[in-house]
This record gives sequence, C-alpha cells and structure tokens, in this order.
Amino acid sequence: MAMRGLSQLTAGIPLRVIIATFALGGAGGLLAMAAGLPLAVLLGSMVATAVAPMLGLRVFGQRPAVPQKWRFVLVPVIGVAIGAGFPADFLTQARQWWVTMAALVLFIPLAHALGYGLFRRVGKLSPPTAYYAAMPGGFIESLDMGEKAGADMPLLIMLQFLRLILCIVMIPIGFSIAEGHAVGSSAGMVLGTGAPLTALDVVVMVALAGSGWFIAAKLGMPAAMLSGPLLLSGLAHATGLTEAAPPGWSILVTQWVMGTSLGVRLAGFTKAQAGLAGLLSTLNVSLLLLIALGVALLLTTPVGEPVSAIILAFAPGGVSEMSLVALSLHVSAVYVSIHHIARIVLTVIFARYGQRFITPDT
Repeated sequence: MAMRGLSQLTAGIPLRVIIATFALGGAGGLLAMAAGLPLAVLLGSMVATAVAPMLGLRVFGQRPAVPQKWRFVLVPVIGVAIGAGFPADFLTQARQWWVTMAALVLFIPLAHALGYGLFRRVGKLSPPTAYYAAMPGGFIESLDMGEKAGADMPLLIMLQFLRLILCIVMIPIGFSIAEGHAVGSSAGMVLGTGAPLTALDVVVMVALAGSGWFIAAKLGMPAAMLSGPLLLSGLAHATGLTEAAPPGWSILVTQWVMGTSLGVRLAGFTKAQAGLAGLLSTLNVSLLLLIALGVALLLTTPVGEPVSAIILAFAPGGVSEMSLVALSLHVSAVYVSIHHIARIVLTVIFARYGQRFITPDT
C-alpha cells in the first residue's frame, strides 16, 4: 500500500529522477541569477530542464521529469500573496478598471481572429487546429474543444504551451531592455507588514489557500487554485483578519517549481514540431504583445495603472504564470490577475460561440 501511494504521488516517476530534475532546475535558476537575467529563477530553471534533455542529458537513464501536479500545490501561494497586496483603496481603483475590462471584450476576438489567420495562412494548419491554437487563453478548454473537433493534438498542445512559455520569456526581457536593467528578482520584495511570521500566521495562510481553492472549485470559478485563494486572502486582509503574507523566498520556490515543471514538458516534442510551432507562436505572441502595448499606451491615464501592468493584463499567458510575473516585477498583481481571470472566461465564451463556423478542410 505504501509503495502504491508513493507511486501515485510521484506519478510513476522514480523519486531520484524527480530530485535530480529539480536539482537541475535549481542549478539553472542560480546560474540565471548570477548572470543577472530577468525573472531569473523561473526562466533559468525552465531553460535548464528544457534544453538539457535536447542535448542528450539523462538522469538515472531517464529524461528529466517531475509530476506536473506538484506545481499546482504552490499556485495558491501566489493567490494568497496577491490577496495580501490588496490596496486600501481597492474599490476606488477598481472603479477605473472598467476601461480595460471593456477593452478586453474587443481584444479577445481580435486576438483570436489574428491568430487564426496567421496559423491558417502561414502555418497551413487545418481549420480546427488553427482555431483552437489561436485561443488567447483557456489552455485546458482549448485542448478539450480541439480534440472533439479533430484538431492535430500534438501540434495544438505545442502551440498552446508555447503561448504560455513565450509570454514568460518575452515580457521580462522586454521590460529589462526598456528599463535598462534586469527585472523580476524577488529579492527585497515586501509582502504584508514584513514582520516575522508566527505559527498562527502560517496556519491562517494555509487555511486561506486550501479553503479558497476548495470553494472556488465547487463554484466552478476559472483558475480556481489561484482565484479562490486570491479572493479569500484579499477579503481576510481587507477586514483585518490577518496582515501576514507569504515571504519572498516562497515566491522564489514557486518560480523554481513552476519553471522546472514547464521546462520538462517542452522536452518531449520532436525538432520538426518544435520548429514549426516555435515560429508560429513567436509571430503570434509578438503580434499580440504589440497590440497589448498599444492598448497600454492608450489607456494608462484613464485606467490609472502603469503601462507595464496593462501589458501584463493583456498578455496571452497563463493566469498563474502572469500573476507570478506581476508579483516578481512589482506591479499591481491584483489588477493583472483579475483581468486574466476575465480573459479566460471571455476567451472560452467567444470560442464556443465561434466554433460553429469552423469546418474541417474537405
């Protein structure tokens, strides 16, 4: 029974392979920090665990691997940390956000249409594959709908996954170039009051994370593992129940685990698949980020948020990953996260409506 339980916990991956893979990711993160790269721990661990297997590295005779579900345990940490940063004048600020919320309603179908056109004309992909690969959000939903519609699933998975990865890579690098120095270190990050955590603080935060995730999942909220802890933590901090927040090192650990987990998933594709998907995804994400920049420059004054926050809010990355980037870049993670939750909902609604017009090639 004990061996069966351990096998389920590790997803059948030998424990020594998991430990070695996380060590590889950690080494990549440390090297990236030493090199002064932006968002170093996340990018360094992701690149190390993605590139090393492509170069033939094996650990104990296997390709580096970790259980993907392990990173989900740390996503609520991001939610609790964001909730701890709810500003005192949150409601006043939120009243101005309707401007970019309304812009999302226009941005989502535009982004989907542009991506679809790119994948069809440049990539010559089938209509179902191009349509669901172009969804600018809803990773799991896009794969589910695409499989039912007969899309090329390996290519669809690669394109959707690269959408998330490229946003993580391109945004910090772009911000670093614009600002003239590396960005994204959590060193010096101040969450909460900065006072030492007590045992009660830890218990309260764990309760906020677990119960928030459970309630959000029961209610069918998008990105439940993030949105539930975020909202419950925000409520707890706004009402004065607690002032505690996850320490900065916990954000670094989250970057390490998420980066390592994302990196190993890139290693399982052929060079041909990676080449085509990489080209198409780079073009698509670059185009959408340019549009996001235009929206940010246009709306920064009426919405009362900096350009960097609006770019992150409109970036077609994963909600957990973009929220983590927002925390690491010291922009309003609350603003970014709420917009990304809305983006997922709008993307799925628009995609379900538009799929009736997509027919396979005959």
